[in-house]
This record gives sequence, structure tokens and C-alpha cells, in this order.
Amino acid sequence: MKKFIYLVVSIFSVALSAQNDFPKSATEISPLLIGETIPSSILQTIDGKNVNFEDLTKSKKTILVVYRGGWCPYCNLHLSALGEAEEKLIEMGYQIIAVSPDSPESMKETITKDKLKYTLLSDSKGDFMQTLGIAYVIPDGLKKQLKTVLHGVKNDFLPVPSLYIINGENEIEFEYISPNYKTRISNELLIAVAKTLKK
Repeated sequence: MKKFIYLVVSIFSVALSAQNDFPKSATEISPLLIGETIPSSILQTIDGKNVNFEDLTKSKKTILVVYRGGWCPYCNLHLSALGEAEEKLIEMGYQIIAVSPDSPESMKETITKDKLKYTLLSDSKGDFMQTLGIAYVIPDGLKKQLKTVLHGVKNDFLPVPSLYIINGENEIEFEYISPNYKTRISNELLIAVAKTLKK
């Protein structure tokens, strides 16, 4: 009986470890592909309330942005640029949702600093990003650097910055994913693709 209990505990430990086993670098990720469906996950609003991702996206085309955090200058530039394109995207029937590992508290700062109107959601545990296949182990040097800006969130991962266009069934119709965090999709290209997919 003791051997059986030990075996069950061992299997559970291995499974738990596998769930948190992120790729070692941004170039080793295995993201979901165009045509695949994004599974629903529980995320947090800037007020710290749980929300089901699927409830926000059902029956509505969505521009989903996943960014590294409000501490990243390239992310802030991209978030601000999206804010400038938001009106055109809304006119085409899209909504913008941005997700990062930041705590809800950090996201409040980002919304204020970048003057954003669209929805920001927290995935501080990384479950959603792991489902997307874009999370990887945070480099040690960066982990030390970020201790002062994460508001108590002990992240051991980062997402590769990504942008998706998904339909009302959470199917990916377009994606832009670059392991180089300095490279982001331009508003011109995004709007052109959004127009094409709207037809």
C-alpha cells in the first residue's frame, strides 16, 4: 500500500512539474497555429477579479495581444500604437484585449501611463500563455532586474510578444509571433489584415 501511495505521489509530482516546464528560450516555443482554437482560461482584470477569456471573446472578433509587461519599453510603444489604431479596428467590428504576466496592480499603472482604453488582463501564473505555447523561462539576469517592478508576482517565465486575430469561436485567423522582442507588427499591416479578414 505504501508503495502504491508513493507511486501516485510521484506521478502527480512529475505531472505538476511538466505543467510548469517552460521552454528554455524564446526560439524553442511551439505556438498554436492559424486554424487552431485557443482554449479558454481564467485571467484577472485590473481590479483582481477572475474572468473567463471565452466569455469576453465569444461572438466577437478580437485582436489579442500578449506582451512581456509594462516594464518593457518596446511593449509600451506597441500598446500605445495599438491605442492609436483602436478606433479603426472598432469600426471594423474588432475589440482589443492585451494579456501579460503583470499583476493587476502593475496593469493599472500601464493603463494610466500609456493612456489605454482597451482591456488589459493578467496571466501572472502563465497558464494562458503556456496554452498558447509562447511562454519560456525568464533569463536569470532579467529575473533579478525585474524584482523591483513585478509587485510581488514571482514570475519564472516570459511570453514571446505575440498578436492574434481570432473569431467569435476563438479560432486563430492570423498571428504575428517573433522571438525578437524588439520586433512588433505595424499598425498598417494589422489594419490591412483586419480588413481582409473582415470580408
